[in-house]
Amino acid sequence: MARKKSPTLTDAELRLMDVLWEKGSATVGEVAGALPMRPQLAYSTVLTTLRILEEKGYVRHGRRGRAFVYRPVIDRTEVRRGAVRYILSRFFQDDPALLLVNILEHEKLDPEELQRLREMIEEGD
Repeated sequence: MARKKSPTLTDAELRLMDVLWEKGSATVGEVAGALPMRPQLAYSTVLTTLRILEEKGYVRHGRRGRAFVYRPVIDRTEVRRGAVRYILSRFFQDDPALLLVNILEHEKLDPEELQRLREMIEEGD
């Protein structure tokens, strides 16, 4: 039975997904080789994490010769939306305004970002 898709990705899963989103598809060895961390992750660690991502419904695999080739089936935007929904429900009582107020109170935004937010708020009316 497939694992239930998690609302968020672990740090390790996200690193692998970033590679797959960048490349479109890749073998385990290609994913391992593209990771920016040193020392390099073991092939078996990358394979295990890709299998977990497949069980969660984030990737699928096919074959290229003898190698498994993994590809994302959920795009980055959908994962971001899911993470925001999770954060909203878990920490902000499903209130987007509460999240935005928290961001505006505690994060430094440059004037261009603030102007973009103003425009988006005005368009939403």
